[in-house]
Amino acid sequence: MTNESALTQPQPWIAVQAQQLLAQRGHAWLLHGPSGLGQYALALELARAWLCEQPGDAGACGACGSCHAIDVHTHADLCVLMPETTLIALGWPLGEKAQSDIDDKKRKASKEIRVDAMREAVEFSQRTSARGRCKVILVYPAEQMNTITANALLKTLEEPPGDVKFVLASESAHQLLPTIRSRCLGHPMVWPSAQASQTWLQSKGLDGAQAQRLLMAMGGRPDDAMAYAASGREPNAWSLLPQAVARGDVGYFKEWTLPQTIDALHKLCHDLMATHEGAEPRFFSPADLPRAGHFSALSDWSRALARSMRTMDHPFNAGLMLESLVGQAQSALNSRH
Repeated sequence: MTNESALTQPQPWIAVQAQQLLAQRGHAWLLHGPSGLGQYALALELARAWLCEQPGDAGACGACGSCHAIDVHTHADLCVLMPETTLIALGWPLGEKAQSDIDDKKRKASKEIRVDAMREAVEFSQRTSARGRCKVILVYPAEQMNTITANALLKTLEEPPGDVKFVLASESAHQLLPTIRSRCLGHPMVWPSAQASQTWLQSKGLDGAQAQRLLMAMGGRPDDAMAYAASGREPNAWSLLPQAVARGDVGYFKEWTLPQTIDALHKLCHDLMATHEGAEPRFFSPADLPRAGHFSALSDWSRALARSMRTMDHPFNAGLMLESLVGQAQSALNSRH
């Protein structure tokens, strides 16, 4: 195996799932489950194996021209359908017109899978394979298709060209059209063991305590734990969050995005409601939690966080929204009647 392929080697639990799926027949897969379990990694591993010039029992060889082309995001027989923001984050090239529009500030990168991109994918599916194997359309996160985009995909799923394979990866499969779900073979993502997740995180440079802390913080989801570590936020600071919120310390979240802040506050609210009723916390150590506020105040806070989630990508003023979020949290934590 080349050094380059070693760098792209999937997590052990992803490799096992890929082998299982590659042994089955089917032209369209829907990989589904909560975030942080590796839907994108598994989808890419399937695409790599389907397109590989020298596939083995374990999947792609990792050394051929096709595998290299996927590694550098230039494979002519792989069409990647993602929101433009996701394409940019994962290093995939945008279409020429989309790149030009964004560079010229005619519009911002889209957070949805645009219907124009889907139409290009449909046209791609009708072309002859460039490398003589099959063609693959990878959609991630599939729930980011709007109704028009999803219907454009549906027609191709219903009557697929003979050499096209589809892999849809989703963290909210319930949001997909039932007709989309019914035309795919479903695969629920496997939760890796805590030990396997911790070993993998340590192989990426975290020490044992940090890996354990972040796995707890992210609900046992290794990809989310790795994303937290890669975000620049200090892993050891997670335990300080509850007391910072109780003090109303807005500055604690200065390096956080609004979605990251709301997610963390949701977890804190969950744990405080759980401990209030005598259950064990899930995301924080018991010693890190302040005394829980009144349960009705915690319930009101939970509902307010749910409302905030609907506008977190388009806040009127991010700074004011952060102050409001921390203020709501502080009030709920300090409520006593």
